Amino acid sequence: MKNKNEELHEKENEEVLDQMEQNQETVENSEVDQEQVDSEKESEDPMAKLQSELADVKDKYLRLYSDFENFRKRNAKERLELIKTASEDVLRDLLPVVDDFERAFKASENEEDAQKVREGNQLIFHKFVKILESKGLKVMEDLIGNPFDADMQEAITQIPAPNEEMKGKVIDVVEKGYTLGDKVVRYAKVVTGA
Repeated sequence: MKNKNEELHEKENEEVLDQMEQNQETVENSEVDQEQVDSEKESEDPMAKLQSELADVKDKYLRLYSDFENFRKRNAKERLELIKTASEDVLRDLLPVVDDFERAFKASENEEDAQKVREGNQLIFHKFVKILESKGLKVMEDLIGNPFDADMQEAITQIPAPNEEMKGKVIDVVEKGYTLGDKVVRYAKVVTGA
């Protein structure tokens, strides 16, 4: 009986040892698996970190792009508004001239002296010219006798020059030219000598 007990006991011991070996292998395998998981996590962490950084950069880019678009739209709107209202100051300054013309028309209906009407019209004209000059508009002057300048003048016709000195020069001004600063607003229409 002892032998059987011993055999049974040995079998149990062997089974326990086998079980322990299996448990040890399982622990070792799970440690290897855990190491693989840890190494995968370490390799995924930089990837996750990069993806997070990429998402942040994309968000910043979208916000910056959105801000720029808003700025561009606001700037375009302001520019259109400025263009629409740019002439407001000039028009406001011209309104008194319009009022003067209306008063002159009423006064000239009953006036029989043409000289007085003419003087009134000249006063209004000078007031009008002063307003335009105050806004920077200048008349092109002293054109007759000077060489023709295609950048400032428009030759509407050529006539035979009265003398040799007048060839290629302005003989007559049909319509005055105007400049605003350095920019030509209206070219002077001139007659040149041939």
